[in-house]
This record gives sequence, structure tokens and C-alpha cells, in this order.
Amino acid sequence: MNALLFEIGTEEIPAGYIEPALGFLASSAVKQLTELGLKYGEIKTVGTPRRLTLIVENLQDRQEDRRQEHVGPAKKAGFDAQGNPTKAAMGFARSKGVAVDDLQIIVTDKGEYLMAVEEVKGRQTIELLPELLTALIEEMPFPKSMRWAESTLTFARPIQWLLALLNGVVVDFTIEGVKSGNLTRGHRFMAPEFFQVLDFAGYVQGLEERYVIVDPDRRRSMVVETVGAAVLEKAGEDDARPLLDDSLVDTVTNLVEMPWGICGSFDEKFLELPREALVTSMREHQKYFPVIGSDGKLLPMFVAVNNTSIADREMATNGHERVLRARLEDGLFFFNEDKKYRLADRLEKLSGIVFQKKLGTMKAKSDRIALLAGSLAEQLVPEQKEHTVRAARLAKADLLTEMVGEFPSLQGVIGGEYARLDGEDEAVAIAIAEHYMPVRAGSALPETLIGAVVGISDRLDTLVGCFAIGERPTGNKDSFGLRRQAIGLINIIRGCTLSLSLKDMVTQALAGYQDVVEAGPEVVGQVMGFIRLRFENELLAIGYNQGVVEAATSVGFDDLTDCLLRMNALNSIRSRDSFIVLSGSFKRIRNITRENTSTDVLPNLLKEDAEQQLEAIVQSVRGEILPMIEQQDYDRALEVLLQMKEPVDRFFDEVMVMAEDQDLRRNRLNLLTVLRELVLHIGDISRMHVE
Repeated sequence: MNALLFEIGTEEIPAGYIEPALGFLASSAVKQLTELGLKYGEIKTVGTPRRLTLIVENLQDRQEDRRQEHVGPAKKAGFDAQGNPTKAAMGFARSKGVAVDDLQIIVTDKGEYLMAVEEVKGRQTIELLPELLTALIEEMPFPKSMRWAESTLTFARPIQWLLALLNGVVVDFTIEGVKSGNLTRGHRFMAPEFFQVLDFAGYVQGLEERYVIVDPDRRRSMVVETVGAAVLEKAGEDDARPLLDDSLVDTVTNLVEMPWGICGSFDEKFLELPREALVTSMREHQKYFPVIGSDGKLLPMFVAVNNTSIADREMATNGHERVLRARLEDGLFFFNEDKKYRLADRLEKLSGIVFQKKLGTMKAKSDRIALLAGSLAEQLVPEQKEHTVRAARLAKADLLTEMVGEFPSLQGVIGGEYARLDGEDEAVAIAIAEHYMPVRAGSALPETLIGAVVGISDRLDTLVGCFAIGERPTGNKDSFGLRRQAIGLINIIRGCTLSLSLKDMVTQALAGYQDVVEAGPEVVGQVMGFIRLRFENELLAIGYNQGVVEAATSVGFDDLTDCLLRMNALNSIRSRDSFIVLSGSFKRIRNITRENTSTDVLPNLLKEDAEQQLEAIVQSVRGEILPMIEQQDYDRALEVLLQMKEPVDRFFDEVMVMAEDQDLRRNRLNLLTVLRELVLHIGDISRMHVE
């Protein structure tokens, strides 16, 4: 068994490209090795801004010999009436490298066909790898690729060298004039010369000796350590520490091949800036880490991470400070300009920003959000309706600020800060900042009900408006991020455990567009269907059983919180033997009563003891569980529902539902329909039945 070491050496690749590229290397290698019939052990990847590396342990040294069966033309097409081979048979045999006499006849569902058996001799792995490695390079996707010189290949950045070894032997191939070999390079500035590699252990060690930490996980740990050490060196024994944002740590990890931290400082006057504005200015433009004290407040310090060790640290620090000072001066200027106008004074100017050309301006959107938020607040937080409407009306005003123009990621955050400066109620300021939450999958949710209500209203307005004009997601096209909007809406409702009628809110949102677009009530159903699909997919992605999800959503999706309660109750009971049997019986009931809607049961027509018993237990259970369902106590309701398992089994064993007597048949169908409708208060458990 052998080990494959494959490195693509490049110019510096953008930090955000590296992790997806390494993921592709691993997954594509698995796919191609499997297709070639080669066995392999552990597959791993490492990389830096200048290299993407694949390691395959215990790679089989050659393919197994294999027997391939090829089905050809039908027998009647391959041989004439005298049994002589036709051109079809001879051509088929020739294409597979066998004699006509060696063709076999097999019987299939479609009749008799000719089959050629090809004995394929396995090839040496080192013979197969050039094509495989070339494909890995040519098929690797990037957000943006480039061509260089006279190259026809597109890649993230120009390829400078290729290292390809199988058990220490060079895998020989050339791509765009770059020939593979057993050489790699160290750090671009500190050890740029080529050096020879024999195996992965020597590769890792040799690079580290030349100032390259090739393992991203180890390099990430070093980034965290060096940033902390830089603060300690600068602040001494003071209780100061870096503010480590995970995404920034990830970015910096893929900007350097070995990290060196430098801690600098800036004028305290810049602490006047809102915290998020100051942090964002350092993080987004300069990739610097802010520093905080023991009280969590920002200190006039920062940490930069260099890709090279610098002898004159004072000069390097001064350089970073000078660059940051210019950026912060801009931020402070924007901040002071913004403070000249209140958020409320900017509202009318929102009419100059187009939300969507068919849906009007951001001013109109703000008005619709305020109406919708007011209605929702009456249900969820009536005592703060005034603050909710105020927050909704001001939520988009910060789009007109200089600060958001410079840092678009601060939408909402800056609005909240400026609302405080304007003397708005704290609840209003918080809600303005929270209404964009969650900004991405897995990120923080609003902590206040007002923020949740404004966020829901904003998303519903966007969803309904876009659906009303036919701007719906199709395939990979989702111009307005409607999938993200729907998922954010769902996560707010789930995370805040809100109980509301989604259909009512969608209907109200559509009413807000009555003077803007012509849209019928079918839009409500389309939006509800879209949200339901996102809801189901989200739950399946986190491990919910598909049958449970379908059972709950198919009978009631309007109140997501109620739907989740029913789902959780069904999930907790689905493995019980009695429930499994009952779900099977219910599937039968659903099929039998598909066309029936009447629930009128006449006691005098209940002739059999089994149907009398079932009717009695149905009425008893119905009286017991309806109050439980009203109280959303679905766990107890399902426990009571299980009492019907035995009577239902006996009913089907002893009673002929489809009796010849039409009155008896109708009465029995009505009895089963009563039972059906009772169960459907919780879920269509027939969807949970597994044959």
C-alpha cells in the first residue's frame, strides 16, 4: 500500500477560497478513486495561501482485475433466421474486443439479448494518477477564477509548481507548462527556495523549518496564541485581552503561512465611535483584532497579524497605526456628520431609495412594516405597541447614514446607536438593531419581543411583495434572498416560541400592497407553501424524522409553535409498538374514508358488538383529549389516543365496513370518519407508518 502526496503551489489565494477548495479536493478524490476501483485509507487536506495539498493514505498500488459484462443488441437483431451473426452482433463483439463465438445470450425482462464478457486487467495506480490529478485541478471551482499568460486553464491564482508523489516516486504529468516533481517551496519571503520532499512527514517538517505551518488547524491555534501574546507584551500585567471573532480568526489563518502578532494603539478620541463601528472598521478593512479590558469595554489598542517576522517591530507597529488612524479618522468624520440629523428626520428621504421598482420605495416599505408590526404587537406584546411601531418606522432610516454607506454590515446596529443618541426609548433602539437578526444561519436571534416582531414584519413584507409580482426563487436564482428571509422568519418564531397565525399575517402583509400591485388571494397560499417547505427542510436538516414532520405539517402549519409541539409529541411516541400498529390501522382508515366527510353516527345502526365498542371508546377518548388539545398538551392526548388501538383492531377483524346495506355502510364510514378527524387534530399519523 502507498501514500499519495499532492500539492498545488500557487500565487496567494484569497482567504475565503481556501477551505472550500480543500473540501473539494477531498470529496473529488474520494469520488474519482472510487470510480477507478482503488481502495484507500484516510484522506486529508492541508493548505496555506500558497498551497492546496491532498494526502491519501494506504492507496492501493494497482486496480484489481475485473470482469465487466456488457449487454448488447437483442438476439433477434444479432442473429438471422439461420443462426448466422448479423452486422449488429459482429460490431458489438468487435467493440468489446471479443469473438462473436464468445458472445453469450441472456434472458431479461425485455427478452433475449447478447452479452459480452470483458476481462479487464487492472492498471498500476501510478499510471492512473496523472489523469486523476489533472482532473482535480481542472474541475476545482472558485467564486472567481483567472487565466494567466497564454494559459487556457482557469484557477483561483496562477499555478507555480506541482508536487506529486506516490510512495516517494514522482507522479509524472504536466499541466499548462508546469511539470510535477518532488519539490516544494517554503515561505515566499523568508525561505523562497525549492527543497526536496520524500513523504508527508518530511513535507510538514521541511515547511515548518522554512516558516510555513501547513496544517490550518495548527496555524489557527497559533494565530490565537500570537494575538494573545502580543496584547500581553504591550499591556504588561494589565487585564487586557483581544476580542477574538471566530470569522476573523478564520480569515487571518488563511492570510498567513506563519503568524506573527503586533499590538498597536490609537488615539482615545476614536473611542467616541459606536463600539460596532470601531470594531467593524478594524475587522473588515484591516483584519485587526480589537482589545478589551476586564470590564468588556474597548481599549485604544489593536492587534495586527503579519505573515513575516519583522526585526524592527516599532517601525511595523507605526505602519499599522498610521493605516488604522486614517481609517478611523474617516469613521469619526462620518459619525459626526450623521449626528447632525436625527433618524426621524431622515424618514421622508427614504422615498428616494427604491426597495423594488414594482414595489415602491423604502419609505413605503417602512410604512407597511409599521402597520404590520402594530397588528402583530397587539397579539404578542400589546403593552409595547407604541414602541414597536416606532421601531418599525425607524428601522430603515440608517440606510441614509454615512456610516452605513461605508460599512453596509452595520445596518440596524448603527440605527440602534443613533436612536439612543436621539433620545429614543431603549426598547426602540434595541429593536432597530435586532430586526435584521438572524443575519445568517446559526447566528444570534432577537432577544426582545419588539425586535422579533419588527423582524418578522420586515421579512413578511419582502416575501409577500416579491411573490405578488412573480419574483419567486427558481433553481439557483434568488435575487431577493427569499429563502434566507423565510428561514430567518422561521428561526425567529421558533427561537422566541411565538404563537401566531402565519396565514393571517401573510394576508395582512398582502393587504399592504393593495394600491401597489394587483395580486389575488392565491399569493397567500404560494407564500405559505414556500415557508412550509423551508420549515420542513430546516427540521429535516437538524434530524427530525420525515414521517413525523409530514404528519404534523400536513394537518396544520399556520401556527409554527403549535406545529412543533405536535411534532415533538409524535416523535416521542413513534417507536411504541402500540402506536406503530395504530398508525397502520389509521392509514387504512384514511384510505377507506377518503371520499367521506359526514360524521353523523346513528346508534341504532351499530349492529355488531365490535362497532358498538369502537363508537363508545371514540366518544370517550374524544371527550378526554379535546381539552388536552385545546391546552396543547399533545403528549397526554396521544397517550389517551392509544386506547383506541385494540378496539380498532377488533373492528377491522369482525366488521365488514363496505356492507351491502347502504345505511350500515354509511354509518360505519361515518364512525371511522369521526375517528379520523379526531386523530387529525394532532397529525396524520398514516404518514408515519412504515410497512
